[in-house]
This record gives sequence, C-alpha cells and structure tokens, in this order.
Amino acid sequence: MTRWGMVIDTRRCVGCQTCTIACMQEHGLPAGTAWRFVADCEVGEYPDVRRIFLPMQCMHCAAPPCVPVCPTGASRQRGDGIVWVEYDACVGCGYCAMACPYHARHLVHEAKGYFDAPTQSEAAEARPERHGVMTKCTFCKERVDEGLAQGLTPGGAWMPPPRPCARSRASPTPSSSATSTISRAPSPASSPRARPSH
Repeated sequence: MTRWGMVIDTRRCVGCQTCTIACMQEHGLPAGTAWRFVADCEVGEYPDVRRIFLPMQCMHCAAPPCVPVCPTGASRQRGDGIVWVEYDACVGCGYCAMACPYHARHLVHEAKGYFDAPTQSEAAEARPERHGVMTKCTFCKERVDEGLAQGLTPGGAWMPPPRPCARSRASPTPSSSATSTISRAPSPASSPRARPSH
C-alpha cells in the first residue's frame, strides 16, 4: 500500500512562514495554534555560522508513539500511514502530546481570534468540534482521499490546468510552428511579475 510522505527542499526554504499561514487558513486554526511552523536555526561555530530554516509538522511516523498511549483510541493511524485524531473519541487528556517528540499535538480549549470579536473569515472557518480535544496535522487527508476518488495516482505527473497569461489573451492564436516555442512557461527569474489590476 502507498505510504505518504512530504518532501521539502530545505535548501530553498527562506523562512517566510507562508506554508504555516496556508495551513492555518486551510484548516481554520485559531490564533496561537499552528500545525506546522518553520524553525529558524543557527548552525556552525563562529566564524562559520549560517542560518537554516526547518519546516516542522507532524511526521506521520511509521510507528507513531502518540497512537498506543491514547486511552480512548482517538489517536489513529490509517493504512497509508496518515496519523489522525477522531475528535468524537478524544477526551483531551494530552497523553499523545507528551509522547510526540515533534511537539505536533495541540489542545485548543477555546478558539481565540486575533481581535476582540471574530473576523468574518474566522467565523466562517470556526471548527467547534476541535475545542477541548487534541488537534494535529491531518496530512490534508480529505484532499488525499478526494484525489484518490477521482482516480489520481499518488506521485503521478499531475499538472494543473493551464492558466491564460496576458500575452496569450492579446495575441492571435499561434500557428502550429509557433506553438512549440511558447509551450513552455518562462522561468520565474526571466518572466515579469504580473501585477493585479485594480
């Protein structure tokens, strides 16, 4: 059976925390709760010191120490390796958080927003079923399951549908000989940045 893994090229990570924010937005996490974060580390000794950024989240361990310590069986592992929490069975005891070596478990007593009152997006994304229970990275299992249901192959060469660019909308349809020259997108370094129209 397929066992999921997430590959992150740490040589390219600049510590921007965009992955942290995207995860928080996708899962409607309350203020102060981040299922993934980017650790800012200094390595080496003076004068040869450098900074590295290390994205951290649940590692979905092959033998997760958080699963056997759960007294209710709420902490579970699927056949494909994804470790998750059944919220209806969790009592929020925190044993799994103590067993996790990556500090990837979080207990949300009550959802706190960033302001005195919830913003419109915070209210829309509120997940009350996650209050008083342990939460963690789900490896976006709903997306994984949806892709498999659509017949997508794990690790397959899925490509997003092409997005029209300003040049192709303004230009007439290219001839077949010109198609090969514009079929590849320019590299990010050589292409001008698109600016949103207001």
